[in-house]
Amino acid sequence: MTDFSKILEKAKELEKKMKESQEAIKKIEVIGKSGGDLVKVKLNGEGEMISVEISEKLFVEEKNIIEDLIKAAHNNAKAELKSKTTEEISKSSGNLGIPGFKWPL
Repeated sequence: MTDFSKILEKAKELEKKMKESQEAIKKIEVIGKSGGDLVKVKLNGEGEMISVEISEKLFVEEKNIIEDLIKAAHNNAKAELKSKTTEEISKSSGNLGIPGFKWPL
């Protein structure tokens, strides 16, 4: 086998693993929390917001406090999603020699 055919074989292997990773990432769901679990935001693997839960205890607070807690919960969920997608991508690209690969989230 020539070097070129080895490269093509590796590329096909990587493509297959990346497709599997993309499908696995779509199924990921993460929950971001803030305010001691008073606000919860759920995101899917594509970063779409699935749900927002706000404790009724918060409704006595000022509007800007509630808004800040929602943003904090969303940012928490986004960070968790980034971690999980990076982990998933690492599974498929880890031993295929893609140094410094980062998932774009």
